[in-house]
Amino acid sequence: MKKVNFWPALSGGLSGFVNGFFGGGGGMLLVPLLVKKCGLDQRRAFATSVAVILPLCVLSSAIYLLRGGLDIMAALPYLLGGLIGGSISGRIFKRMSILWLRRLFALLILYGGVRSLL
Repeated sequence: MKKVNFWPALSGGLSGFVNGFFGGGGGMLLVPLLVKKCGLDQRRAFATSVAVILPLCVLSSAIYLLRGGLDIMAALPYLLGGLIGGSISGRIFKRMSILWLRRLFALLILYGGVRSLL
């Protein structure tokens, strides 16, 4: 009998909850889960996280929009900047060593944690 791996669905569910509840941050939870519990290598986990978070962000945005908590016009400059930043980082991503990706990701998580506490 084949053993059922519930970690992919649970990881997606947890990251969706975090993303919807806090308005972001699901990827910070998802990447370590994809590596530790789902067996993906670090680079694939980063890329998979982006692919998973996109629909979660779209869904969360739609819910905030329907409930009156999202001003699309105010969000446009951030969206344009994010598109440019995402395009640039996507090109750099493949050339960067895993060690530096891990370090930068750890700094991002640390920064987010410190900012949340202060």
